[in-house]
Amino acid sequence: MCSIAGICGIEDGYLKIREALLKTHSRGPDGMRIVNTGNGYLGFNRLSIMGLSDAGMQPFIYSGKESIKISELTEEGDGTSLPVKSDTVVVCNGEIYGFRKLKDELIKKGCSFNSDSDCEILGYMYRQYGTGMFRLLDAEFAMILYDRENDSYIAARDPIGIRPLYYGRTEKGNYVFASEPKNLTILTDKIMPFPPGHYFKDGKFVCYRDMSKVSRRSDDDIIKATERIHDLLIKGVKKRLDSDAPVGFLLSGGLDSSLVCGIAASVSDRPLKTWAIGMDIDAIDLKYAREVADHIHSEHHEVIISKKDVQDAAETVIELLGTYDITTIRASIGMYLVCKAIHESSDVRVILTGEISDEIFGYKYTDFAPNAEEFQKEAEKRIREIHMYDVLRADRCISVNSLEARVPFGDLDFVEYCMSIDPGLKLNRYGKGKYLLRKAFEKDGLIPESILWREKAAFSDAVGHSLKDDLTELAEQHCTDEEFEARANKYVHARPFTKESLFYREIFEKYYPGQSEMVTDFWMPNKNWEGCDVNDPSARVLSNYGESGK
Repeated sequence: MCSIAGICGIEDGYLKIREALLKTHSRGPDGMRIVNTGNGYLGFNRLSIMGLSDAGMQPFIYSGKESIKISELTEEGDGTSLPVKSDTVVVCNGEIYGFRKLKDELIKKGCSFNSDSDCEILGYMYRQYGTGMFRLLDAEFAMILYDRENDSYIAARDPIGIRPLYYGRTEKGNYVFASEPKNLTILTDKIMPFPPGHYFKDGKFVCYRDMSKVSRRSDDDIIKATERIHDLLIKGVKKRLDSDAPVGFLLSGGLDSSLVCGIAASVSDRPLKTWAIGMDIDAIDLKYAREVADHIHSEHHEVIISKKDVQDAAETVIELLGTYDITTIRASIGMYLVCKAIHESSDVRVILTGEISDEIFGYKYTDFAPNAEEFQKEAEKRIREIHMYDVLRADRCISVNSLEARVPFGDLDFVEYCMSIDPGLKLNRYGKGKYLLRKAFEKDGLIPESILWREKAAFSDAVGHSLKDDLTELAEQHCTDEEFEARANKYVHARPFTKESLFYREIFEKYYPGQSEMVTDFWMPNKNWEGCDVNDPSARVLSNYGESGK
């Protein structure tokens, strides 16, 4: 997955940035390098995915149309010194899809490369296109670039926010950037998420692409819309199979992960490696995941967990997530434990997941949307904020286990098109949620028909209904009824409203004191809609849950 960090100004900062990077060593266990730019520091922890040789190690350093070789760099007491002739330095945690075409174009313009890394193109693209480069990237990325000629730092993040990036300012007023909040706790007293689809330059954040806004609504009917959904998702999965490191798949047995696996299996020349997780007493989805695995002939693995596993993992998960959100934490327990098993028992380095489908096509609670426009507004809000919730969950649970997440439903072309579809077609008027997505793959037979049309429980519930109950029990032991109100009222922003939310918040504050504004609020159903004014984020409390729990 890699981690990056940068101090953008003169500071006595080498030891600090080194300490910061060590906090996310698991994101990039294959090597660390820190560059002293002369006006700050850029650092990198590497997880080798594309271009596995040492030449793919970052930061990438450029001089005109030449990429400077590692052998030309010298290590000093305060990091790698920049060669006199260098003009650009880049660190990036990212996956640049279609980079070979961009690389060929740059080679034709005289640029030279030392590695097969996709991210090596970035310095040259900046020199060619300036900040206009970000609109050209089909990528999941977070990057920091130092323009030595103009003594300027530029940072940027992909339009969905799939790759993490946070920022703050030091006591001297210099901006600092890093992959995770834990990197910045020693560098700044106010940490905020870098806004997706923005770049930073000269102290300002500029939006280059907003995936939540629809510039032109599509007039496609349901037939055309499902055809486009079908083709774009297949394309999104295919491009994410490109890796120099082994690839694996999370397979919950629900619609989204099953479609990702079904598509990948149909275009792969060898069996997929799939993983599912469930509680030892009441797992809902293990049997469905097994059904899909049998259908696609994958090399399937099951991870079985207990009440003790769930409760023991709670604090670890909150610390690695950097959130107090109930939904995110519940769903992260299973994902963290299954990814831990993958890391410990296989050579897989890349994981494909099914996140972001719900934000586009709807949750159980969006069945209560009063009209199509309200459905669309909710989808826009979810896409705008997803980097703080489900995307954060996938990134942290996967990266802490030295794996890289890839999210086909977050493909930029796919999201842009799906957001433009007439919301009247996406609104659940069919008696079945996510109807367009299901209909799009009705004829392929990529997954069993019974899976294509079944209602899916939320991931935390699907791992086992008892998982939520085990966490609630743990929270009940945390404080008495009398203590709850006084302890919850200490918090002004995102005040806890249940013992469980208080339990999570107090652990969060232990690791990230005073940083609650990194998360907007709790990920909850829209309380303004009839049927959604509930006090728990689980779909179990909604009147339409029905078949989801079976």
